[in-house]
Amino acid sequence: MIRRAVPFLLLALLLAPAGASGNYPFPDPPPPEEYGNLLIGRGSAAGGVQPVSFSHWLHRQKYTCRVCHFELQFNFEANTTEITEAANRAGMFCGACHDGKQLFGHEKPEDCQRCHNGDLRRGSEKFAALWRLPEARYGNRIDWDDALAAGKITPANKLTIDPASEGGFAETILLDAEWAMVSGAIVPHGRHTKWLDCNDCHPYIFNIKKKFTVGLRMSNIIDGQFCGVCHGKVAFPLTDCVRCHPNMTTIPRYKEPVSR
Repeated sequence: MIRRAVPFLLLALLLAPAGASGNYPFPDPPPPEEYGNLLIGRGSAAGGVQPVSFSHWLHRQKYTCRVCHFELQFNFEANTTEITEAANRAGMFCGACHDGKQLFGHEKPEDCQRCHNGDLRRGSEKFAALWRLPEARYGNRIDWDDALAAGKITPANKLTIDPASEGGFAETILLDAEWAMVSGAIVPHGRHTKWLDCNDCHPYIFNIKKKFTVGLRMSNIIDGQFCGVCHGKVAFPLTDCVRCHPNMTTIPRYKEPVSR
């Protein structure tokens, strides 16, 4: 009986999802002050200038995600939005705020260097001032949801276009896992609608016309799809498993992030 059981046990281990044993290939985390930073350089080389360094943690203190990714129409994937200097000067994209009046503009050479510097760590010296915000275990090591709820930050939720609903859709839903050995994930809409517009996620990232979005599995999320569009890049990283999978008992292997 034991000999007959061995092949079945081996087969079960081979077919089991990677998350059941904590072996998902999560990327190593950057330092907290670099988490969410990116270089925007789609048209910079052709224009003979350095890529733009952009810090999400610097901007999200002042504006919610919907302002840039809904009103100003920045794509979620870096370097896929066709941003030009002419468009900025016309008040689009970065130029909606960086117009020389609200914030520094595009006229002075020294102001150009503040963005076009190609330095992913640009402005990191300002990160230390955020130690007063509620702390999290991963990413920037800042719990942005708690900071917003406690009034520690008061980011603007619009420039000119009102949100579809000030209250937002607040229901928490449960996404059942495809594998019996993996716990389901919760999606707290209320937390998301405080930062995002419904159109940011639906229907292009998540199909709301169907009960289950095809392909919604961890390997694709790690690859930057679905939840991975934000989580693992700007929102808290995927290694903080229990924030979405509260009943999860196995934790994936990863490097401990550097303390802030």
